Amino acid sequence: MDDVTKMRVGKHMVGIIGLKQTLAEAPARCKGMTDDQIGEVLLEMLGRHNYIETGFREVYAQAFVHEYKKYTGEPVTEGRRQGLTIKVLGPGCAQCERLEHEVMTVMSENGITAELEHVRDVAEIARLGVMGVPALLINDEVKAVGSVPPREKIKAWVLRAAADAIH
Repeated sequence: MDDVTKMRVGKHMVGIIGLKQTLAEAPARCKGMTDDQIGEVLLEMLGRHNYIETGFREVYAQAFVHEYKKYTGEPVTEGRRQGLTIKVLGPGCAQCERLEHEVMTVMSENGITAELEHVRDVAEIARLGVMGVPALLINDEVKAVGSVPPREKIKAWVLRAAADAIH
């Protein structure tokens, strides 16, 4: 079991070993259970291959149930994140890597702190509703698809989103 999936646990992105396989097996085990019971089952299953500190079990359980519901097609509520989130979408091609580099350069040059994530999983990119790569999402709003925008354009978007995140 060597697949690692990045997911949000609380306010942090973490790598979870075996999440995809566990989500594929869980519906058969969790049918008819409450969210709390599902969380305990997922903690037990994923705890075999991941270190989950005792004090954070509840936060992990909530995150696992959230992923379980997304996997099974149940409605989930996405909480409003604090701060600035930027996603670069693309499988890792030269253009995708260039877009990520441009975003990091803009953040560095302007002292911007943001959660920057490079989404390489094709299924996750499709779930986000984007049909071309590279793509740039700022606070879940699609800013560019299919090309790397000029650095000044990226800078304007990031600065605007950073200012909006403060208010």
